[in-house]
Amino acid sequence: MSIDLKAPVDSPFKSNNTASNRCGFTLMNNQVGKVVAEVLATKNGVKVMYLPSMIRVDGQTKIIVDYAEISEALGGDNFDAAEFEENMSTHYGRMVHQDDRTLMFANPEDAADLLGFDLTASN
Repeated sequence: MSIDLKAPVDSPFKSNNTASNRCGFTLMNNQVGKVVAEVLATKNGVKVMYLPSMIRVDGQTKIIVDYAEISEALGGDNFDAAEFEENMSTHYGRMVHQDDRTLMFANPEDAADLLGFDLTASN
């Protein structure tokens, strides 16, 4: 029996261009990343997946990373935007850093007010 090497092969990898209404990020799989993931896993619409070298955090519409909440879970250590950025390797969605939290939005329009964008059409 011979195999046709030019025959099309159905790939298990697919692309989908429709909006997912999701946002998220990956964290290092270390002590701080695990605590951040544990806190966020308790939130509605947030799914956490532990992988060997990273932790993936995905959210429906929006994720709020509250620094005070994570600082408390870390035993009082000061968690802030710098610490979050240090432990996060990638993200998708619109990210907005504030003094006390980071917000991730699936839809850029939802972050427009916080970023000072005017969504009205101009000629």
